[in-house]
Amino acid sequence: MRQYIVVLGIAAALVACGNSEELKQLQESQRKLEAKVAELEKKVAGAAPAVAARPPIDPNKVYDLPIGKSPVKGPADAPVVMVEFSDFQCPFCARANPLVEQVLQAYPKEVKFVYKEFPLPMHQNALPASKAALAAQRQGKYWEMHDKLFASQGALQPENLKQYAQEIGLDMAKFEQDMASPEVQQQINDDMQLARQASVSGTPTLFLAGKRVQNRSLDGIKQMVDEALQAKKG
Repeated sequence: MRQYIVVLGIAAALVACGNSEELKQLQESQRKLEAKVAELEKKVAGAAPAVAARPPIDPNKVYDLPIGKSPVKGPADAPVVMVEFSDFQCPFCARANPLVEQVLQAYPKEVKFVYKEFPLPMHQNALPASKAALAAQRQGKYWEMHDKLFASQGALQPENLKQYAQEIGLDMAKFEQDMASPEVQQQINDDMQLARQASVSGTPTLFLAGKRVQNRSLDGIKQMVDEALQAKKG
């Protein structure tokens, strides 16, 4: 607002530059306007509530992240649990998939992976995609649908979800019924509530043995796994 008034004042002065007296009057008016705007800006800044700074993440805090009904990869008795809150329409989540697979290959008996639904509101097709994946889970084909969805991030519209369900061999009547069921929606709600309790605000967010993963590299996660295994032995 202040810059706009300044520009107008300069323009008026230039138009009137043929008359020195009028120019002086315009300049004086401009100075008064600027002073008033500056005073107003100070009042507005003083009245605005301070924005609370986000508390720093404690890398040593251990969150309680029950598996619940979530899909799991890896041995059921694996001593270390890796949890991911993810969104099927998130490109960064797609890039995290190979990393997860590398960890599971490096620790085939020691680590199990749990996938939690966290469809972001900004992604129009993320929620339907999560429902499609959980509907597939009810027919024992969660991971097949999971891989289809991530391979087709640019085409997650409802008609495409049905096509993917057909391609992985689902019973279509049951698939559509489960997608629309309150039970599937509740499972997503439960995951999102758990995410909020764990201060998750974006995707992908990974946890290893309850601790938030800060270093999302294979070496960083392997270090966390080794520490968790050592703690179990101790």
